[in-house]
Amino acid sequence: MTVEKKKGFLKGVNQSSQDIYEEGILKRYHLQLIMNQIQRTKSSWEKCLSGTRIFRGLHAENSNGKSKTESEGAEIHNSRPDNQNEEQVPPVADKPHLISKIDTRSSMWRVKQFMQKLGKKPNSRYMDLNNCALDATDLIELVAVLPFVPELEELNLSWNDSIGGALKPLALRLHHVSKLKTLQLNNCGLTDEDIPSLGEALETIPHLEELDLSWNNNIGGKLSLLTKRFHKGYKIRILKFTDCSLTRKDGESLAEVLRVIHDLEVLDLSLNRNIGCSLKSIAQELKNVPVLKVLNLHMCGLKQDDLQYLGGAFQYLPELNKLDLSCNKEIGGGFKNSSAYLASLKDLEVLDLHQCCITEEDMVVLTQVIPLLSSLQELNLSSNKNIGVSSNHLLSRLRFLPKLKSLVISSCSLEKDSFVSLAETALHLPQLEILDLSWNKCVGGNLKLLLEALNLARKIRTLKLNSCNLVDEDLALLALEAKFGHLAKLQKLDLSYNDSVSDEGWATFFQGVIALKKLSVLDVSLRPSSCRECGMWFSKLLMDLSRLPAFTELGMQRWALQESQQKQLESFNQDNKRNVHFDY
Repeated sequence: MTVEKKKGFLKGVNQSSQDIYEEGILKRYHLQLIMNQIQRTKSSWEKCLSGTRIFRGLHAENSNGKSKTESEGAEIHNSRPDNQNEEQVPPVADKPHLISKIDTRSSMWRVKQFMQKLGKKPNSRYMDLNNCALDATDLIELVAVLPFVPELEELNLSWNDSIGGALKPLALRLHHVSKLKTLQLNNCGLTDEDIPSLGEALETIPHLEELDLSWNNNIGGKLSLLTKRFHKGYKIRILKFTDCSLTRKDGESLAEVLRVIHDLEVLDLSLNRNIGCSLKSIAQELKNVPVLKVLNLHMCGLKQDDLQYLGGAFQYLPELNKLDLSCNKEIGGGFKNSSAYLASLKDLEVLDLHQCCITEEDMVVLTQVIPLLSSLQELNLSSNKNIGVSSNHLLSRLRFLPKLKSLVISSCSLEKDSFVSLAETALHLPQLEILDLSWNKCVGGNLKLLLEALNLARKIRTLKLNSCNLVDEDLALLALEAKFGHLAKLQKLDLSYNDSVSDEGWATFFQGVIALKKLSVLDVSLRPSSCRECGMWFSKLLMDLSRLPAFTELGMQRWALQESQQKQLESFNQDNKRNVHFDY
């Protein structure tokens, strides 16, 4: 019966019959494996007794000082399995030391063969089968080799959605890798049958520290089948359930498990839009995980009251260094009730509040709180329109964050006064590496206000100015900064959707590109409604790009290329022995 027919047959039987059937498959598979090992022992031993290899072994002993047993073991190890005689069961009890040596080598050979078939290198501690198009047959083979990797610590089966529904055989054999610390099964198409099996298996891997089940929608409503297996003293450090369709009931189950996993450092519940209904219960139990470092609640349907519940929990999380509350539009207006607690997060390094509908009242609070987060390195306030109205005070106070490396305030409707405050603040941010001002129209014609700060911020790696209404003067000044070496570490530059720049402006800017020695990505695409022909600068640009050793990608969408220019692009990589991606 083929694997496909077996899989179809399983769907037609009850759970008990399926268990018996799968157990039968595993038993037969392991029995065949043992018989194969015994047969290889017999074949190799009989060849030794035939005379030829005995003399060869004696010769090796006389010439190299090796013992007969060592020579015999080497011969057996170098021979391939004889699949033609696998059904024979020879008597080999009289050579137990040789059987042990052969078993070890045979098991290593099986693991190596399995991994190489999937294009992977074998490793006794780490098995990465991420995105390998695994199916049920591959899973059975994996089950067969698990006993041979008892030291395995990490197993990644993510992005193999065809193994859904076939996880039980694997779950039943995870006890062979009881030292497992990391189990990643995101986007595996887990079914209703897989989840309880996995829950039972968790009890057999007591050293598990990371469990990632993200992108498995069937977990929703059944999380308790997993969490009830977590007992007091369990050393789990990382839990990720991104986009698992978690329900209010799941949130309550998670709150209960927080009482017993005191070592939790990372909790990711992003993209579970209904989990906000139970956030009060979760927040109340966060006091039991005082070493929590990362809390991701992106797009979880949080409301103003939830922000207040979280605020009460912050006082128990002194080590929290990443907080993501982004894309929770209904928390706008709720920061006033959590400001004092937010300010207590002295170790916070990453704060993401993009698309949170922050109000003017919130801005007053955040202006007081954010400058107190002295460890802050990344701040994202994007897509909050009210920031442009009242952000001048907040942006001017960012100067008190000397460790700030990333500032993202795209699509914030900044006005000129706000931009002036930002430019002045940037003078006091020597560690700044990423600056995103995209979709703020006020930047156009005013970029010169920021250039002095760019002169000092010698660590800038990413600069995004797409859809900023830039004009020719802005690009000319940018090219001048490049020539002066003030952007020496710039790697990514986004100037897309600035259709207001003329051909002469682009030509002037491209003259300075050659000075950006570390540039890897450049985007000068036009708006979707636009279409323009490339000017005389095109050939010069390609010539300069060929002299930038790190360059990998050029975005030129909606620039109309002549036939000769298209040929230049097509032959660019071959002529220059490069691998540059052209998006046009």
